[in-house]
Amino acid sequence: MLAGRYRLIDLLSESGGGRFWRAHDAVLERFVALHVIDVEDARAPGLVEAARTSAGVLDPRILRVLDAQQEDGRCFVVNEWGTGTSLDILVTHAGPLGPRRAAWLVADVADAIARAHAAGVTHGRLNPENVLIDRYGSVRLIGMCVDAALHGLPPGDVQGDLEDLGGLLYCALTGVWPGPSGSIVPAAPRENGTFLSPRQVRAGVPKQLDLVWREFECTGVHTRRRMLGSDHPDVSTAQGIAEELLAFVGDPAGMPESLAQAIPQVNELRPVWLPAVDDPLPHDSSRDDIPVVPAAEPELDLESVDLSDPPVPTPADVTDLPTEAGMPVFGDGEDDDVQWLRTRSTPPPPPPPFEDLPERPLFAEGVRRPRPDLGPGPAGNGWPASVGDDGPPATGYWPWDEDGAPPPADLDGTGEIVPGRNWLRLAMGVAVAVLLLVGIAIAFNLGRGRTPLGGDPDDEPVTTPSSTASQASVLRGVTVRDFDPLGTDGEENAGDVDNLVDGKASTTWRTSTYKDQLGPPPGLKTGVGVLLDLGQVRQVSAVDVRLDGQTTVAVYGFDAAPTGAPTGKPLAQASGTGVVGLAPADRQPVAARYLVLWLTSLPEVDGGDFRGEIAEVVVRGE
Repeated sequence: MLAGRYRLIDLLSESGGGRFWRAHDAVLERFVALHVIDVEDARAPGLVEAARTSAGVLDPRILRVLDAQQEDGRCFVVNEWGTGTSLDILVTHAGPLGPRRAAWLVADVADAIARAHAAGVTHGRLNPENVLIDRYGSVRLIGMCVDAALHGLPPGDVQGDLEDLGGLLYCALTGVWPGPSGSIVPAAPRENGTFLSPRQVRAGVPKQLDLVWREFECTGVHTRRRMLGSDHPDVSTAQGIAEELLAFVGDPAGMPESLAQAIPQVNELRPVWLPAVDDPLPHDSSRDDIPVVPAAEPELDLESVDLSDPPVPTPADVTDLPTEAGMPVFGDGEDDDVQWLRTRSTPPPPPPPFEDLPERPLFAEGVRRPRPDLGPGPAGNGWPASVGDDGPPATGYWPWDEDGAPPPADLDGTGEIVPGRNWLRLAMGVAVAVLLLVGIAIAFNLGRGRTPLGGDPDDEPVTTPSSTASQASVLRGVTVRDFDPLGTDGEENAGDVDNLVDGKASTTWRTSTYKDQLGPPPGLKTGVGVLLDLGQVRQVSAVDVRLDGQTTVAVYGFDAAPTGAPTGKPLAQASGTGVVGLAPADRQPVAARYLVLWLTSLPEVDGGDFRGEIAEVVVRGE
């Protein structure tokens, strides 16, 4: 008990000589959060000063400091207790948030920080662990000034809070942390010493939110990266950040409820409903086959009883308890009567007697022989003379001697049983079944475009459909690179682009995975593609492309390398999957050195996303 009113209940964390407790305020009957360090600790004066500073901020989204004292060699600060799920747990268990949810969350945090900055107070350590979202979608900030003092950091500044706000937006969109303050969330990926933008980490991040991140002045571990010719959002103040994000959200109706739905069910008690069970029926003792005899104390002559022998139960020593016979049952009376159980009065019926098996000779007495009167028959069919042309008698299996016994199947011309013939027939049947299964497997593999044994086919150049343009010779020495002038970084999986001209159908180049389809809004951009360099101006008759999935592709020709997205009428355009031939409409060769394959519609993959894939590109001409 601290200060005569704060009873420590749960130790939540302990590090660096400090402890964080959940405590109970015995005066106001409420839970509080309590930070405790030794009064001799070098952080103690700064902790008390940070508590006084944060007490000047009045905002319902910021958990207040309620008390700060030093006594009995301890320095402790009491904060308001808040319930909810922190942002680090949310992105770890449920994954990154959607763009509108992330923008709404960070806008709410930025608005609360703007009020603190207006009062001359900075947070100092605004990481995902200090942002709580309760079950109603409301935001609560913890550790205002105090968390930085507990970590031995100097008082924060406004620029540090702004950089952490950018880090919160990055974390909510991607699930990784780039902010300057420490966090247990995995660090964001870097390239050449700088962090990748959110759109480079996670496909589908809107360009407007990506520009907000790029606009932050992140000193130390960041460098400022502006896009030439684009608008620059205002991120110089926390209020400006909030307004930029709210402009992206648009109508805020229903956003707190939508954010609450994204919270995972972590450590939450939920009721368990058991199915209803009918009440048991009252016991009917008349249906029991064990007769119940009222318990009576037997009169025993102790002088005539040999105590070394076990007691023998009598018909009077019977109870209605369903247990084994011969076991004692102790009564509840004052004399603790002992009664004995016996077996049921109606024994179970005995099993039916075993029937004797018919005697069989150990060795066969001989093979069956045909009747001696077997002859050519009246019709020349081998029947005996006593059998007419209408067939054999109705009884028995003529011409064998046993009554009604069928003839043996395994007889050779001598009338003797041929050993091993049944096994031979079984082996032949198994062989036929195996051959049938092998044939089915080979047909199935060939139907999938694989070898008869199921392996990948030998890498062969892509074949093209038969047409006048496709019969032209294949142009050699074609080089290729990715072409994404509408992207933020101008790259589109550049590492795999050489697979398009390697002559192997098994290697492919893929676009990035997009949340929306290409094209006009709501598409992110109108298209993406690759640039083919023929080395010099050549006469191009056709371009054959092997596509994976329903894709719309167009080809454009240029004498000089293009720098922007192609416009105007393409040389050819087609939509389909598999091998698609692109040839000019008049079938006349076109002079060009550079060709742009421009994808304007991508196939749907992974349950709602869009991604294009090309296996091979062949240019034909002279």
